[in-house]
Amino acid sequence: MFAWALWESGAIGLTAIVGTFVFSVYLTSSVGAGLPGPTTPASWLGRAGAITGLVVALLAPAMGVWVESAHRRRLALSVLTCVAVTVTCLMYAIHDTPGYLAAGLVLLGAVVAAGDLASVPYNAMLRQLSTPLTAGRISGLGSAAGYLGSVMLLVLIYLGFISGDGPERGLLRVPVADGLNVREAMLLAAAWFAVLALPLLFVAHRLRGTDSGLDHAAPHPTSLLGGYRRLWSELSAEWRRDRNLVYFLATSAIFRDGLAGIFAFGAVLGVNVYGISQGDVLIFGVAASVLAAVGALLGGLVDHRIGSKPVIMGSLTVIIIAGLSMMALSGPRAFWVCGLVLALFVGPAQASSRALLLHMAKHGREGVAFGLYTMTGRAASFIAPWLFSVFVDAFGAVRVGLAGISLVLIVGLVGMFAVRVPARVAVPADHA
Repeated sequence: MFAWALWESGAIGLTAIVGTFVFSVYLTSSVGAGLPGPTTPASWLGRAGAITGLVVALLAPAMGVWVESAHRRRLALSVLTCVAVTVTCLMYAIHDTPGYLAAGLVLLGAVVAAGDLASVPYNAMLRQLSTPLTAGRISGLGSAAGYLGSVMLLVLIYLGFISGDGPERGLLRVPVADGLNVREAMLLAAAWFAVLALPLLFVAHRLRGTDSGLDHAAPHPTSLLGGYRRLWSELSAEWRRDRNLVYFLATSAIFRDGLAGIFAFGAVLGVNVYGISQGDVLIFGVAASVLAAVGALLGGLVDHRIGSKPVIMGSLTVIIIAGLSMMALSGPRAFWVCGLVLALFVGPAQASSRALLLHMAKHGREGVAFGLYTMTGRAASFIAPWLFSVFVDAFGAVRVGLAGISLVLIVGLVGMFAVRVPARVAVPADHA
């Protein structure tokens, strides 16, 4: 379990640095500055994100079918981890000139896609680590480790490479010329993920069902097309047998997109509406990630006692109330209080969602379930940003964008009422 949690700590930390706080900002504000043509660097970043999401949506279901066999989860996870680490290292070659923007966007998309696809075998391993009664607690441990990993790596990179003013930055006094400080920070991020991923890659073959001889009956699609045939067969059978899992996949995709929207637009709201400086937003991000980790850990313990569905619905209710309250309040203090409440309950909602999917998935089919979980999440990822912009344009105020995100969360909360959760039984973990 410790090795499993370490992998998520490294993966989430890498994603935070590459996709959110450092490299994506470097591409749009420095590399793409002065880019000729009518299209802005931010627009190109959005297009790259859309293409990445499409690739993941297409490949994740086939990946889920392929890793139905437990021994192949380690192989898939190892390959995708190596891809993410290698591509992050290649980001060192992206110099601070517009001619490198396209290459930088390709590398950024590759890292994000590798991380999303790796979550399929990684999440499927949860079955091998847990029983139906302990899945929520262990899932919460992984989510908490992920948040703490992002905080630790962000602090290391900020202090070492980004902080301060002048031609040299950070405690390491790295020159900012040609983006050298950011490029060297990417090498640290790659090393961070590699070191934290190694324990799981080394011990994964010892997980239940991996080499016990009980895994040989698992299907072996021989091609990507064969994987999609298997996927269609499984979807059809699941729809005829019990549509409840399909309902949950759709509902969770909606509310997970709302949760992602909170992080995506939090800094924009803080600076433009509540008067938070950019430096304070970074401090808020660290504090919010710590609280999200604490929330995920505590939520896992509550999940263990009362079940995943009550944790999800309770968390969504608090998040919606806090989000709507922010619309009626102003000033930095309101942002800090409501924002930290949001962060505290985002972690439990995400962790219990993963645990509930595992509980509802048919034994031996967790790879397919998590492949669909990733795919549906990606397919719905446009809803919250779109509604945010619609509400802002309609009412002419950035704060009203919170209503769009809240609407997404409300739809997800209402949808959870229709999800039926099977009773949990105290049985040993399934051997693949």
